[in-house]
Amino acid sequence: MGRTSTKENKTSYQLAREELGLTREKASELLETIAPERIEKIENERTVPRPDEVLTMAEKYKRPSLCNYYCSRQCPIGEQYVPQVPMRELSAIVLEMLASLNAMNKEKERLIEITADGHISNDEIDDFIHIRKELERISVTVETLQLWTERMLANGQIDAEIYKEKMAE
Repeated sequence: MGRTSTKENKTSYQLAREELGLTREKASELLETIAPERIEKIENERTVPRPDEVLTMAEKYKRPSLCNYYCSRQCPIGEQYVPQVPMRELSAIVLEMLASLNAMNKEKERLIEITADGHISNDEIDDFIHIRKELERISVTVETLQLWTERMLANGQIDAEIYKEKMAE
């Protein structure tokens, strides 16, 4: 029988498992391909999970955010190129998206001016960096919306069949 963890700095993998009320033994049964001992090593950061293990945990725990956690924090390539995406409520995502789009609407003329000649001069670089950061903020917000959608699909709060059908149109 598994013991209850009292560790204060729990990993996302451990939190996801515990939110489902699973011991490592029960999680191993659910995951089918990951032994309880391996789960313990992953959760205690004594080993980094393989991508296939993260995909399995994300699917079975119904936590697609585990994939982003892995890619942005544990994958050597992802650490450089994948932003960490926060989980938020839909209303907060939409408000942030609208704020970012409004900010970019004001900046689009300047972006055209800066890039029209195909290079960025020294006097344009500050504005270009500001605009690029705003575009990155929009990108992360889009990823946050995608992650929110995947979680709702995994939890059955959005009908997956209807969603897939509508996405294919």
